Amino acid sequence: MEQLILVRHGATRANLDRPYWIQGKGRDEPLVPVGLQQAQAVRDYLRSWPITAVVTSPLQRARRTAEIVAEPHGLEVRVIESLHEGDVGRWEGRTWDEIQAADPEEYARFTADPGTHGYPGGENFSQVAARVVPLLSTLLETHAGQSVVVVGHQITHRAFLGHLLGIPAAAARRLRLDNGGVSLVRRAQGQHYLQTLNFTQHVDGIGA
Repeated sequence: MEQLILVRHGATRANLDRPYWIQGKGRDEPLVPVGLQQAQAVRDYLRSWPITAVVTSPLQRARRTAEIVAEPHGLEVRVIESLHEGDVGRWEGRTWDEIQAADPEEYARFTADPGTHGYPGGENFSQVAARVVPLLSTLLETHAGQSVVVVGHQITHRAFLGHLLGIPAAAARRLRLDNGGVSLVRRAQGQHYLQTLNFTQHVDGIGA
């Protein structure tokens, strides 16, 4: 049985600001101290797991998280360019309140159907899924009997999990994926299934 251990990167300034603002692929923010603590908590949680590979988005918030998680296993992190976060276009660096006020029609179309109406000037969920789903499915198929950590982002992981669950993009967008959260996808007898969604006990209380 193969498994993907999906990890959302530790927190950045954008994640901790209130209200938070959207980073997307264009804002390459570093981990803040809380984010480093979350990455270390993921490392400790996964320390005893039989992990054989760690792959990551090229963005530094994911890459640094992956490096920390890989340490106990003596693994070199593999950077995969196409695992970058979704392109959020002109909404990059803005809060949802700002977006709703400045782009009410685009915001309404996006929230109703992000699979078709994406981030203006960026990607929609269907485009993200087309980029990510084949890649992660191939990782499962080519690592027979192995456990692979994939450190990535909220949009990319939501798109993959939405595809796996067979739910509309609007529903996939509501999946909660916390910083440092772990989701487990397994493949058995040729079938992919979600075992755990957004397990966070190891990061609960960090930064609270």
